[in-house]
Amino acid sequence: MTILAIIVLILLGLLLLLLEFAVVPGVTIAGIGGFLLLAYSVYLAFAQYGTLAGFITLVIVLVAAPALIYYLFRSRAGRKMILETNIDAKVDTTETENIQPGDAGITIGRLAPMGKVRVNGVSVEAQSTGSFIDQNKPVRVLKVYPGKIIVELIKSE
Repeated sequence: MTILAIIVLILLGLLLLLLEFAVVPGVTIAGIGGFLLLAYSVYLAFAQYGTLAGFITLVIVLVAAPALIYYLFRSRAGRKMILETNIDAKVDTTETENIQPGDAGITIGRLAPMGKVRVNGVSVEAQSTGSFIDQNKPVRVLKVYPGKIIVELIKSE
């Protein structure tokens, strides 16, 4: 009866580990439960049948668990779970094409430190040099990046 219990514990532990990796990724009850069932099956083999049977069970568990997970992700069903799409999109830089360092503009909203600025009639995402800049304040462009500019407040003297 104990051999059957050890086999059932190993199978349930492996099933829970497969659920952990395939269905519910992260550290969840399934992963912890699977690990505990595998550990208890090894303990039970040591306690009931001695050192040799315990080490044989330990080797089986240490070989079966990684092999099962490896073959799960190599199977057709496992390959369907893996995202193999490459992202080849580019940032739209058309709004910053006509903006040069030194151009002046006005803030549309508060830059804290990111926000919107209107420069040369174009509304663009902007970042201040570190300080907050209130709405409707004049700014000067320092650097131009694709899709974003760096600005500073023009101090009125």
